[in-house]
Amino acid sequence: MSKEQASALPDDVSASVRIALDEDIGSGDVTASLVAPGATITASVWCRECAVLCGVNWFDEVFRQLHPGIVVQWRAGDGDGVQENSIVCTVTGPAAPILTGERTAINFLQLLSGTATTARRYASVLADSSTQVLDTRKTLPGLRRAQKYAVLCGGCHNHRIGLFDAVLIKDNHIANAGSITKVVAAARSGNPDLTIEVEVKDLAELDEALSAGSDVVMLDNFPRTDIGEAVARSRGRAKLEISGNVALEDLAELASTGVDYISVGALTKNVRAIDFSMRFDD
Repeated sequence: MSKEQASALPDDVSASVRIALDEDIGSGDVTASLVAPGATITASVWCRECAVLCGVNWFDEVFRQLHPGIVVQWRAGDGDGVQENSIVCTVTGPAAPILTGERTAINFLQLLSGTATTARRYASVLADSSTQVLDTRKTLPGLRRAQKYAVLCGGCHNHRIGLFDAVLIKDNHIANAGSITKVVAAARSGNPDLTIEVEVKDLAELDEALSAGSDVVMLDNFPRTDIGEAVARSRGRAKLEISGNVALEDLAELASTGVDYISVGALTKNVRAIDFSMRFDD
């Protein structure tokens, strides 16, 4: 785990797991109650496809909350690539609570590994570029910090976490204030320590945002022909971000324009779960 990943590991892992277990167990696991008292098992968790692993802390926390005697031993860590049909960990302990926690633990693992795997695909395209791929706020409700952590494990970068840690001025904010110049001035006055970003729809708005002193300007659905012109006009006065329906196959071409950031909602909102399964050892 990198220093950036470690510093971004959410402090709400325990709370997220508790909610997930309450949702699944409810008044009690009526099927696990059929397991013989005192029975113990060792189970292996298999990854059925090539992936980037993520979710170790959530997986461990599921079994920690269910029984102190359950031991999880990992063969890989968050951010590691795993091969198809490989064992990522073993789980040993009382059979009933392991069976109770199996689905919840794997749900976290498959979602966060899916996010990290998608992020790795995007990051790999720009491995030799100074342009960074950013995530967005298009995350699963209640799991934003978990998914943003997974994005880091995949090698991409985080945009703002929420509405509190950066100012992002969009068209409705501009319309309400009367102009980009006015709304940036108000934002700077009220939030002097925060990054101020303005979303613009054309080169005229870009010019105004630059003159107003924006830290970052988001080029929202800009025509390709205008992106290079935007970079030339900016001349480093603000960071430039491309946003809007960015596909993986377009990434290299967009980065070649010299923009600083490309934000991609698909990193977190179009996630396909990675195929994990738990099998009891003989």
